[in-house]
Amino acid sequence: MLPANTAKATDGYASRREIFGWAMFDFANQAYTLLIITVVFGELFTTVIVGDRGDNFRLANFLWSLALAISYLMVVITAPLCGAVMDYRAEKKRFLLISYLATVVTTGMLYFVEPGYVVIGLLLIVLSNYAYSMGESFIAAFLPELGPPQSLGKISGFGWALGYIGGLFAAGFTLVVLGEASAENFERIRWVGPFAAGFFLITAIPTFLWLKERGTPQPRGVSYRHIALNRVTTTLHELRYFKDLTVFLISLLFSMAGVYIIIAFAFIYGAQVIGWDESVRNIMFIIVQVTAAAGALGFGWIQDQLGAKRTYQMTLTLWVLAIIAIWATPEVTQWVNGQFDLQWQAQYVFLVVGCLAGLSLGSSQSASRALVGLFSPLEKSAEFFGFWGLANKLAGVLGIVMLGVLQTLIGLQASILLCVALFVIAMLVCARVNERRGREAALAWEANSHSNTNNANEASLPQ
Repeated sequence: MLPANTAKATDGYASRREIFGWAMFDFANQAYTLLIITVVFGELFTTVIVGDRGDNFRLANFLWSLALAISYLMVVITAPLCGAVMDYRAEKKRFLLISYLATVVTTGMLYFVEPGYVVIGLLLIVLSNYAYSMGESFIAAFLPELGPPQSLGKISGFGWALGYIGGLFAAGFTLVVLGEASAENFERIRWVGPFAAGFFLITAIPTFLWLKERGTPQPRGVSYRHIALNRVTTTLHELRYFKDLTVFLISLLFSMAGVYIIIAFAFIYGAQVIGWDESVRNIMFIIVQVTAAAGALGFGWIQDQLGAKRTYQMTLTLWVLAIIAIWATPEVTQWVNGQFDLQWQAQYVFLVVGCLAGLSLGSSQSASRALVGLFSPLEKSAEFFGFWGLANKLAGVLGIVMLGVLQTLIGLQASILLCVALFVIAMLVCARVNERRGREAALAWEANSHSNTNNANEASLPQ
């Protein structure tokens, strides 16, 4: 449900229709996240396209982590620069359109990746995930303009929840029509790329129809490259005025490293460690999407009541519990069976764990996005969300590379405990964030910016 106080566009904020259009991008792009990165194509790439080469899939897992890490590193380098240009030229919507079309084209081309076509598979994952990830930052940059600070938690949560509902629709079609990610079913499951591309292409149309570009473009005069480098350099110097945002981005670096590990390897873990059946994997599809949507909506409301920082820390606690449960599932199942003479299967116990992981996933992503929105002046929203994208994807590089290397040494199950350490570090760093001070810094910067603009306008008037 949309926040009640956004029923009409007041004080420059968005109407319900515009907020719905913004959230539909989350609905649309979830097909890529879920079907390509988290569930279907990741499993297809590791188990069929690369396959088990006598090393228990360790090379396949490493190559998958390498492709994601390269794409995230590209985002780290370019996201703040694009954000700077988008703010200066008021071109957030244009940049969003470019990333959207690039994602659609490269995702559709995954159809041509056959068993053994490892290099082309790696290349297309790098390009499609880069384009998708840039779009993720671009759409987030609109958030501070959509409603008052006290509603950003609900608005962000609504977007994430709608995204997981979109994932549920995409997953439902995949389960019914395309089937399992296996060599025997390859000719059908290879259509997962074109389907994800088509789903994204069609369902994101409301975003471009209803979402508004509110910024005022500054005269270009110089190249995009000059604008980007000059504004990013200036912002890096100005970050000393936004200390709480800076500290939070460091915390986010660690927490999202853990989240990206789960996104990239959760269903690979289910196939390789838990050894689940196709039917159980399909049920997990649904469980994760439903609980993630509930987590995003529920914690979005909680955030507006208790504060973004406190909510974010609560979600990290949930993550720690979820990771321990994921790691312990095989052993706990075996111990319970031995103690109580039961015949439980680890794959069914893993479904219970999936509920906790889903709640953690939806809530943590929503809370972190809203907190950056609270700390961002409107005139720098795209640029600051570029830094949010930088922290997110640098986290992806670090987390996935660490997990990829670690699992080659000690196996995937033991390696998953790396996430516990990452979430605990994130909690400790976030303890230094002062939410009220961070919001006041953003408001003070806006007030000072408006004052300087008015003075400049007055000075230009004829005397």
